[in-house]
Amino acid sequence: MMTPRLALLTALLATAGAACPAWADGRNDAMLKLANGSGCLTCHHIEPGAKGPDGLAQIGPAWREVALKYKGQAGAEAKLTQTVLAGSNPYESHWKGKVSGLAMPPNAVAIKEADAKQLVKWILGLDAAKKS
Repeated sequence: MMTPRLALLTALLATAGAACPAWADGRNDAMLKLANGSGCLTCHHIEPGAKGPDGLAQIGPAWREVALKYKGQAGAEAKLTQTVLAGSNPYESHWKGKVSGLAMPPNAVAIKEADAKQLVKWILGLDAAKKS
């Protein structure tokens, strides 16, 4: 039996999956497939996009903004990989006041640690100035 939470996640993933081919042009298809299959694209985009009614980015930060924020920071890959797996604390969010979402939920059930590390490494390698 499908729980309401699982049904919602399935619906969100289906919606994100419909949008993914438009983003794949000129990008790393393997990473987009991994991100899509893990549910990341439900809350995140590669490029900064439209703002919500509160003037903030919708749900989670764009990955180019993440890459820019952590550029050159020692330990960023390990820290962000753990954030992907364990989630983030809404009271200590480093994106508070910049995005509509309060916290990232734990994703260890949706993505393996090795895949999360690979995805984070790709995200951190995005050039903030140009589209990949």
